[in-house]
Formats: sequence, structure tokens, C-alpha cells
Amino acid sequence: MTTARGFAMDELVREYYRAIDEHDYDALQTVLAPAFIHDRPDRTIDGRDAFVRFMRDERPETDTTHDIVDLFRKEQAIAVRGTLNRANGETWIEFVDVFSVENGVIASLKTYSRSTQE
Repeated sequence: MTTARGFAMDELVREYYRAIDEHDYDALQTVLAPAFIHDRPDRTIDGRDAFVRFMRDERPETDTTHDIVDLFRKEQAIAVRGTLNRANGETWIEFVDVFSVENGVIASLKTYSRSTQE
């Protein structure tokens, strides 16, 4: 299935991670719905602008990369199992992200995670 932005759904999710990893916040904004909600273990971020601001200015580490281990798709939902890695390549967090896609953009994201650090 192709989204309104011209991405296949899995490409939309890959673009989300690429934009974060490469600090491309304009691209990040284009893949998210205005009313985007991110529900994660430590907080809920309500709204695309608040989420982009958090990713740009407030997250604990910005020099990180996401590695996708598995990607599963069913209808308008995609689940990604992956790792968040620090600049030195060390795995910091293992996660499962569950995306909901509506009208060709990411409407919501629920993150399940655990730190690999003691």
C-alpha cells in the first residue's frame, strides 16, 4: 500500500527513523500527522510540533542511530522491533514501536522499550 506522501507504509516508517537519525526535522515533520501522539514508557508527547521539538532540543542523546531488526505490517499498523544505538555503536535500548498510519502519515506511535544498560 502506498501512502499519500508517495511512500509505501514500510518506507514511511523507515523515513521516520532516517529523519531522526540524520537530524532532518523538516522531513520528520512531513511524515507525522498534526495531531500525532507518541506514547512511550517515560512520557506521552501530544502533537507533531511538540514531538519534533522534543527530538530536536530535548531528548537525552541526539547522536544515536536506530537499527531495524524486524518490521511487521497489518492493514494500517506497522510494528518495528529494533535497537537504539549510541554514537560508539553500543546498543542502548531495545524497542518495539507500533505505528498507526492514517491518511498517508503517522498518526500515533506506541513505544515499548528496555534499556540494555545496568
